[in-house]
Amino acid sequence: MSSNDGKLTDTIVHGIVGPGKFYDGTNGLYLRVAATGARQWVQRIAIRGKTRELGLGGYPVVTLREARVQALANRRLARAGGDPTETPWPVQVADLTELLSRGQLKTAPVPDEPDTNVPDTNVPTFAQAAETAIALKSSRWKNGGKSAAQWHASLRQYAFPTIGDVRVDKITTQEIVDLLHPIWSSKHETASRVKQRISVVMDWAKASGFRADNPATIADSLLPNIRRNAVHFPALPYRNVRDAVQKVLRSNASQSVRLAFGFLVLTACRSGEIRGATHHEIDWDQNIWTIPAARTKTSRVHRVPLSDGARYILDVSRGGLPGKGLLFPMRTGRPMSDSTLSKLTRSLGIASVPHGFRSSFRDWAAEEAQAPREVAEISLGHETYSRVEAAYARSDLLERRRELMQEWCDYLQLNRPDEALR
Repeated sequence: MSSNDGKLTDTIVHGIVGPGKFYDGTNGLYLRVAATGARQWVQRIAIRGKTRELGLGGYPVVTLREARVQALANRRLARAGGDPTETPWPVQVADLTELLSRGQLKTAPVPDEPDTNVPDTNVPTFAQAAETAIALKSSRWKNGGKSAAQWHASLRQYAFPTIGDVRVDKITTQEIVDLLHPIWSSKHETASRVKQRISVVMDWAKASGFRADNPATIADSLLPNIRRNAVHFPALPYRNVRDAVQKVLRSNASQSVRLAFGFLVLTACRSGEIRGATHHEIDWDQNIWTIPAARTKTSRVHRVPLSDGARYILDVSRGGLPGKGLLFPMRTGRPMSDSTLSKLTRSLGIASVPHGFRSSFRDWAAEEAQAPREVAEISLGHETYSRVEAAYARSDLLERRRELMQEWCDYLQLNRPDEALR
């Protein structure tokens, strides 16, 4: 898959459901998807000073690569004064020199500039550009579908009513400021996300040649300054964690949810890592859980040494819970939602969100266990070294972390929580 922003890939094209226009950013090429699902390659091109729209064939009969080759050939021909509509199809790039040398192309002087009086109806609106930009980005997101839905929802609510039908080459910084201003102070986090998403769409428009700048980049300077206070996840003092875990394990929640919560506290891992954990990630002989890079916040593989209590929870899970490889599935066999554990702690009156138990562990590691900073931080899956330091730090301190996690398990008295888990 191409990593170039602003360009389609075979994967993206295959996954587009449309309808709409999805721009490739290459020689005016885009894919037009009808409401019926029919897909056609179209090229927006200036021919002898007039903006034209050429059909290059339907997808998948004409592949993305073939459409790009044809679009490049058409553009070179037009720049030489020729007219692609008067030339036998398909014109391949390699054929151009030969056709020109034989005089088989009808040519005319090329104007210095295209006729600016011809309205360019093929420049996408912001809403159309957003569809393409989101499709491009979602192919590289870990949770593409969910993030794409969030982008669509926020832009539909806050951006589309104002600039959705405006061509991307006509959008001004003031228009962006005007749509953000009503929520800039009252819903600042939301406004910041909307501004960032607008900026991504406008970056795509710039990369695709539809405009020369990104009007969203300086919007902040025209909006009020916001004093930001640090936001911390609610967390318990580590001395209260043992009672909180016992309360959860003895609750009426499903066994899978109770096991997942116990495993989260004992491993000090993130909720998403727990909810997506699978059997094949566990080395049952070495008592190591290896979280693949694709599922970690740092995009690096994270090895988690399993304490006696964490291993006991996995043995219970492996023995009785259904699911497609998941360690802690819901009754449907699917992963539990990201709100399941937080709703549980809230319903039980526990003054901490699931993520807060990582903070409790970190405080305990420093104050009670007196663990070295590097050991505690790596246990949390944090990056602890600069690039220079990382070049020399080849070890993830697994065995030292194994000792620390077992101490945490002992402190919580969860080596073998038979009564609570049965």
